[in-house]
Amino acid sequence: MSPFDAVSRTRIVFGDGVFARLGELASSFRPRCVLVVSDAGLIDAGHFGAASDILQAAGLHVESFHDFAENPTSAMVDAGVTKAAEVQPDLLIGLGGGSSMDCCKGINFVYSGGGTIHDYHGVGKATAEMLPMIAVPTTSGTGSETQSFALISDAETHVKMACGDPKAACKIALLDPQLTLTQPRRVTALTGIDAISHAIETYVSNRRNPMSTTYSRRAFGMLAAGFSRVLAAPDDVDARGQMQLGACFAGMAIETSMLGAAHATANPLTARHDITHGQAVGLMLPAVIRLNGQRHADWYAELLREVDPSVTESDAPERLACMVTHWLEEAGLATSLNALSIPASGIESFVEEALQQWTGTFNPVPLDKTNAEMLYRSVA
Repeated sequence: MSPFDAVSRTRIVFGDGVFARLGELASSFRPRCVLVVSDAGLIDAGHFGAASDILQAAGLHVESFHDFAENPTSAMVDAGVTKAAEVQPDLLIGLGGGSSMDCCKGINFVYSGGGTIHDYHGVGKATAEMLPMIAVPTTSGTGSETQSFALISDAETHVKMACGDPKAACKIALLDPQLTLTQPRRVTALTGIDAISHAIETYVSNRRNPMSTTYSRRAFGMLAAGFSRVLAAPDDVDARGQMQLGACFAGMAIETSMLGAAHATANPLTARHDITHGQAVGLMLPAVIRLNGQRHADWYAELLREVDPSVTESDAPERLACMVTHWLEEAGLATSLNALSIPASGIESFVEEALQQWTGTFNPVPLDKTNAEMLYRSVA
């Protein structure tokens, strides 16, 4: 079995209605000022107002930062650091989807250690202790609440920078499935596909280990059971809970296993054509499963047996690839570059950029120029 070195740095508080405990949990850090980082959509959904009311009822001074968007950039992080320097928080709360939590971590890196977010691109580059952070996800996708990484895009090149350090791990992840009920159907679909991709890619990465595969497999089982249900019945709180915990467990798997070629090939589509991450990674995932399945059908069979104990090793890669395609179609997402109006003439540039992605180095079948081009052409 592969060796691993893992520390559970994040306290996980899960349950229907646990959002009401936010004030209690925040107060345990005895903060003078709490900075809530949440995207503007959370104001319209009422979640920011509710969080502010709960925190203020606990006697806490609350400030906020909302000036960022999906795929937060280095410029957005800079704006958040300026806000932090103005209000001088001693506790951060990332409220929202992966973008809120990533932006919050990015602010924490720079506010705590100085410099710019570019200085933290890579692993283990935090120069100082960071502020405690509570993550309150309102989507079920990235699993950022249980990861020590922030994904920040360069404001000029749009290249995604993975900034990771144990110090960046959230102190508490507060998971309340009630908060995910307000997601529009498309957001439910995109974040759900992202979570599913995390469960699948972490299970077969070249850093897989006994801990990561345990989280990956259980995550896949919960996500596979919940995805169609939340699309068909958005108010199904049990299904929402399955999706939220599944995404969380998949995030825990990423911490020790990392991702693979689906993410490496998806990122250029996001950078060059502004394709939403969940759509881009979902598009590439079936082709990557077929590629990896040529060598590791046994791993995919193990994973699929979480939901279908009868699956055979030889059938598993194709079965899983078709399952993902079915989920994409069920959610109304595209399954080809053509459907996204992305011309095949751009494939060569996509290949070059995909080969520069860190996640590609963890794919169990080496991601070289030939494989990368084959993956793109198979979805053209």
